[in-house]
Amino acid sequence: MSADEGEFPSVCPVTDALHEGDRVLGTLSPDLVIGSGSDLDQLTRASGLPLARPMHVTSGTTGVPKGVYSGVLSEPDAAALLAEERDLWGFTDTDVNLVLSPLYHSAPLRFAMGTALAGGRVVIPGPFDPALVTAAIEVERPTTMFCVPAHLQRLFAHWDRVGAPDLSSFRLVAHAGAPCPPALKRRLIEAFPDGTTWEFYGATEGQFTACRSEEWLERPGTVGRARPGRTLQVEQDGTIWCAVPSYARFEYYGDPDKAAAAWRGESFTVGDLGRLDDAGYLFLDGRREDLVITGGVNVYPLEVENALREHPGVTDVAVYGVPDDRWGQRVCAAVVGTATAAELDAFARERLAPPKRPKEYHHLDDLPRTLTGKVLRSRLTDS
Repeated sequence: MSADEGEFPSVCPVTDALHEGDRVLGTLSPDLVIGSGSDLDQLTRASGLPLARPMHVTSGTTGVPKGVYSGVLSEPDAAALLAEERDLWGFTDTDVNLVLSPLYHSAPLRFAMGTALAGGRVVIPGPFDPALVTAAIEVERPTTMFCVPAHLQRLFAHWDRVGAPDLSSFRLVAHAGAPCPPALKRRLIEAFPDGTTWEFYGATEGQFTACRSEEWLERPGTVGRARPGRTLQVEQDGTIWCAVPSYARFEYYGDPDKAAAAWRGESFTVGDLGRLDDAGYLFLDGRREDLVITGGVNVYPLEVENALREHPGVTDVAVYGVPDDRWGQRVCAAVVGTATAAELDAFARERLAPPKRPKEYHHLDDLPRTLTGKVLRSRLTDS
């Protein structure tokens, strides 16, 4: 397909995926770096069942990105891995997957590769732009799409200005990567065909849950139950562990100590905190690294963010802690929107216990995020 003809290329420019190269490759010693189209052509000439997953790196929101390496799988394990994705998401040769995120991240690549290996088609409009995505929906009639909440916010804002495209071609819209504000979630459910929208919880290291929006409506806030073949357990301190099949094991490349700390038998953790209800539905409280301890009280930023997001003048919000001589840490909030600090303080007093109420509100034009939509809290605390 020719971009010059007004259609959308089906090959992602390699240079787009290398702009973070120095940061990502700084701690690694790769055998091969794909830096040109000809390099990519040579690599993709082989065909058949993939026996290995790419070594992705984590987002780096809590430090230096870590290489997540799964090694080379046996043919039975590789086939089982492929079948798990196909059976969960229903990939077929009639699917058209619309790519919104860089393919060097694990989630968009899983959906694109699952589609391609099933014989379907992959459409890549280029770096995310709401107008280009809208045009791609109108021209290419995609059936599946992975997105993060930041994509949805920008798409809906664009459609409010120019009108929404016909979304009836979609059979699957899955979102993950960051908490989805309830109002945004409800708009997603209303905008797309019934039964097509999902959320899942996972990390570069592995996948934990999958959740139909209908389940979320019954249990607002849940990210679902364990995916097939997985078992969830939550420790007394809130740490989430997930038991996985042998083909889903991983290590941190070049860091055996960190890898050993992540595993306990067949289960691994990425340090996230949450709770399970009696029916096995998981609710996230956040990451241990994000926890704010103020005056001896544990404050989970996600709980505070969810409360503040309900204010009509808040478009986006991130809560974090900064050092405080009296309290150890004090709770702060970075806010995108029109709500004033006084309005937000009054709003928080009606919904949050005193230790959880932000002591400071800082207004920003946009929150600092990774390309996959995760908030870079370290930049907020540093500033």
